[in-house]
Amino acid sequence: MSRDLILLGISLMTWGVGEAMFFIFQPLYLQQLGANPVAIGAIFGGAGIAMTIAHIPAGHLADRIGRKPLLLVSWIVAGLATWIMALAPSLSYFVIGMLLYNLTAFVSSPLSSYVTAARGKLSVGRALTMISALYNTGAVIGPLIGGLVGNRFGLKTIYFISASLFAISLIVLLFIRSQPVEARDPNEMGNGKFLNRQFVNYLAIVFLAAFSMYLAQPLSANYLQNQQHLSLDLIGVLGSISGLGIVLLNLGLGNLKARLGYLLGQFFVALFTLILWRGTGFAWFCVGYFLIGGYRFARSLATAQTRSLVHPSRMGLAYGMVETVSSSSIILAPLLAGFLYEIDPPLMYVVGFAMLLFSIAISARFIPRTQESI
Repeated sequence: MSRDLILLGISLMTWGVGEAMFFIFQPLYLQQLGANPVAIGAIFGGAGIAMTIAHIPAGHLADRIGRKPLLLVSWIVAGLATWIMALAPSLSYFVIGMLLYNLTAFVSSPLSSYVTAARGKLSVGRALTMISALYNTGAVIGPLIGGLVGNRFGLKTIYFISASLFAISLIVLLFIRSQPVEARDPNEMGNGKFLNRQFVNYLAIVFLAAFSMYLAQPLSANYLQNQQHLSLDLIGVLGSISGLGIVLLNLGLGNLKARLGYLLGQFFVALFTLILWRGTGFAWFCVGYFLIGGYRFARSLATAQTRSLVHPSRMGLAYGMVETVSSSSIILAPLLAGFLYEIDPPLMYVVGFAMLLFSIAISARFIPRTQESI
């Protein structure tokens, strides 16, 4: 790994600890602040909108002005948003901070572009999954700390600790080097060549897969606490197991062809939904949460497959479009999950499992076989 990837990995690992401390508990904190399941689904849907709207502009800016400035802006704004959540006196103020935090998801495409350009001899898939593994190494620790802190000092305290960790992460990020802006493809005329039919079809597949994989996730913590009667400590353990699954899947399977890895990621999440639906006992839930690491693994490989479909000068924009399509599923999936939860909590797993079987079949049939390692 290059010097810049090592520094970026350290920064992301630190960020992963802070984000994972509160992420799995966020629906529970919203519940404490007075939100019901449908409202929680709507709030996560709003967060999905915030995550979606900025990906394409951010990817385009990364292509035009460089990637590091976008990374720094995201880190700074997300840190401020976390302080807003920590200091929020009511649900409405907390939601403002949450939406602002999710808006900084625009960093995904500049970050992926930066990693791709700095990968050296690594394949795109290997570089992206390795960086994801480093972030999620921190995410293994975060839920354990969050569960302990939440049980003893309340969930609100978690956000103060996370905001402090984000400041450390930003300091490390300052030392990565800027990258030159790629020269544009002289043969490309407008967006006609860029938005080819193969790429548009691929975006549709990405949406279906992302929606299906995310559907059962937003309210799973509520399900585990309310229906399965797990404590915050045990839910925190499951969050750490999820992070461990992401790390091991990224490291162990990151050298696979991106297409095959993408299918496997969806399959692992399908097993998660089946286990949460039919499994009984904490041991089964541990297996399920390990397998949910397939979601992040698949997201990385959805991006990796994009690289071979576009010219390097449009890499940030293409990554932004993939992230926009993936994040748009986060707008709709929590809304459906909230309604399904109100009808019958396990129903969100039944529907999620059926949709994933369909998504896997569509992905296997229509995702092009490309040279994603270039």
